[in-house]
Amino acid sequence: MCRVVVTGVGVISPVGNDIETFWGNLKNGVCGVDKIGRFDASGLKVSLDAEVKGFEPKKYYDTVQEIRKSDLYMQYAMGAAKQAVEQSGILESDLDKERLGVYIGSGIGGINTTIRETQKLMEKGPDMVSPFFVPMMISNMAAGAVSIKFGAKGPTLPVVTACATSTHTIGEAYRAIKHGYADAIIAGGSEASINELAMAGFVNCQALNLAEDPNEGSIPFDKRRGGFVMGEGAGILVLEEYERAKKRGAKILAEVVGYGNTADAYHITAPDPEGSGAVRAIKNAANEAGIGDDDEIYINAHGTGTHLNDAMETKAIKAVFGKRAYDIHISSTKSMTGHMMGATGAVEAIASVLALSDGVVPPTINYKEKDEECDLDYTPNVAKEVDLKFALSTSLGFGGHNACIAFKKV
Repeated sequence: MCRVVVTGVGVISPVGNDIETFWGNLKNGVCGVDKIGRFDASGLKVSLDAEVKGFEPKKYYDTVQEIRKSDLYMQYAMGAAKQAVEQSGILESDLDKERLGVYIGSGIGGINTTIRETQKLMEKGPDMVSPFFVPMMISNMAAGAVSIKFGAKGPTLPVVTACATSTHTIGEAYRAIKHGYADAIIAGGSEASINELAMAGFVNCQALNLAEDPNEGSIPFDKRRGGFVMGEGAGILVLEEYERAKKRGAKILAEVVGYGNTADAYHITAPDPEGSGAVRAIKNAANEAGIGDDDEIYINAHGTGTHLNDAMETKAIKAVFGKRAYDIHISSTKSMTGHMMGATGAVEAIASVLALSDGVVPPTINYKEKDEECDLDYTPNVAKEVDLKFALSTSLGFGGHNACIAFKKV
């Protein structure tokens, strides 16, 4: 079986729309959470979100017409994909595009387009609904558009597993290359669901934090936590077969060495409080990676800031690593980016890759009050320099979907 490495990364996020800005802000604990500015939120109970700022789609598209035919989630995906592909240099190599794939998912897809076209239907009648409504709305179209953009004709598919979406796309892409079905895959996720409808739904299922202070909005593992903050954006990685990447002289950022994919089979929104599915996902990824007892590990936790998730995830890490769990470096970058939904797994995988290559564990910011149920080292408030060997990134989604991906320093 083949080895799989990361040769390119790209990001559109609430803390930066390029890798240098994104990573610099994560290391420095910059908070991307603020008052809702995308729409008038006076009718909602929630007042905070984590919006992408200063995004310019013209940087990533050749024509204005292409932009108009793309939902915002597709535009975010295209921006991050173009960054990752350019960094990897993979299109400049001798590449069989029938063995280049695209695995890009979205938890919700083009919901802004759906809302806009529904309003047209109700106010102006069916003839005014855009002929591009369907291709702008469906959740596979980010993968389709990126495939078209780069001429990728290999294995191409989306994944839709809520908040675990893009950890699954990376994991499934890893397996496809490992078992010889592709030479390289552009993998990740994208989400653009900051709007009144989506946020009302999350408020009414009691998932969002109703705090008004941006520094108290996304506070994973803190005893004061009361829900997550809605974020948005995209994260994309170029995964490539190791020997091919080495032969062409690509800069290898990290090696993908393990993957776990399990289900709770418990509840449509709540995680299994015992964390049995999360335990198996983390254990499967760690075992496949070959993590040893003395290896320095970083875990980029799902860490949403909901009471149930953080307590369960802490319990799961202890179940997998035993007493050693107290020595593992853990953080939740959602404390800075908010919860980017279908994009969150890929963005956190990128943070994990950068933590390995840079030797820096990003912090969990705004951490003030310790919770007896969450008593591990969450790297509170300040980044830490550590010579890491492995990184694990976990994602746990509505419906009981669990995913964990393991990276190794190269």
